Amino acid sequence: MRVVVAEDLFLLRDGLVRLLEAHGFAIAAAVDSGPALTRALAEHHVDVAIVDVRLPPSFTDEGLQCALAARRVRPGMPVLVLSQHVERLYARELLADGNGGVGYLLKDRVFDAEQFVDAVRRVAQGGTAMDPQVIQQLLAQRSRNSPLERLTPRELEVIELMAQGRSNAAIAERLVVTERAVAKHTSNIFTKLGLPPSDDDNRRVLAVLAYLEHASS
Repeated sequence: MRVVVAEDLFLLRDGLVRLLEAHGFAIAAAVDSGPALTRALAEHHVDVAIVDVRLPPSFTDEGLQCALAARRVRPGMPVLVLSQHVERLYARELLADGNGGVGYLLKDRVFDAEQFVDAVRRVAQGGTAMDPQVIQQLLAQRSRNSPLERLTPRELEVIELMAQGRSNAAIAERLVVTERAVAKHTSNIFTKLGLPPSDDDNRRVLAVLAYLEHASS
């Protein structure tokens, strides 16, 4: 898998590059600013972009805006955002088009190399990787009349774990229930979020994106 890394702190950028290379990723570019990220995404067809939200020269949302601009040119380009804090507006912007793999991880909580690499792979393959703290804060903002209001407490637990990228088996283990029970909850979630039966493998991803988009509205 080909990756672009955008991080202005040299030590962190270098660490990410070394970690990804050690796990078989090809680094197409490793950059330290918004303009450099824009050029890298235009020059390289990558499988995923790992982007710090705040990059030079503005140190506001430069990284995210560059990634969003690239997704407008190449719809669905997988993006994994790294941020120092939970910033709802940025998460909402990333999820708004509901197209392609997306992730939002907090830097201070990326302690496990294997989990991080797994998150990068999931996003590159069109899945989701959302930090639990991001999900919790988005949930706190969910509006009335949202489809989320139709979900039971157990269904909310299931879809929250889905948003973290967990499989049905992992969800069943976490909630101490059977995989069959998780499959039933998942089916109910699809129905309540207005996703009709389909053989499309992206249905699970669409459910998570719909959940996160409504949660952030």
